[in-house]
Amino acid sequence: MSEIEAPTFRDADAGDAAWMASALTDEGYPAGASDLARRLDRFLPPASGVRVAERDGVRLGFVAWHLLPRLEREDPIVRVIALIVDPGARERGVGAALLAEAERIAREAGAGYIEVTSGHHRPQATRLYEHVGFDSTLTTYLRKHL
Repeated sequence: MSEIEAPTFRDADAGDAAWMASALTDEGYPAGASDLARRLDRFLPPASGVRVAERDGVRLGFVAWHLLPRLEREDPIVRVIALIVDPGARERGVGAALLAEAERIAREAGAGYIEVTSGHHRPQATRLYEHVGFDSTLTTYLRKHL
């Protein structure tokens, strides 16, 4: 597929909750619209946000991020929490555009790094992250379920 015209970006709002819940559910993270509406309240600027990519009023995807302070350095890190592109818009530059938007936000916040986690079961996502410059050799990530 070819790239589509560059999307526009806006902050997500409660009107996006059902669409976002459906997208997350399709990706294996079951959620309802009321869950997402409540969770969006956790992503308030300037420390967090959710940006929606659109083209001609059609939602194409979204990226959620948090700005994290660090003890060892003055500059913070931006962590991408979620990145989802509508299946009909994949392989057309939307994911890269969403990541570029997250990078723009990170630079404006004075962040030293932007980081993202990609599951082993999503190799196409890892390829996207590598394609836009993320270093996949830094893969030590440990998690403990509570």
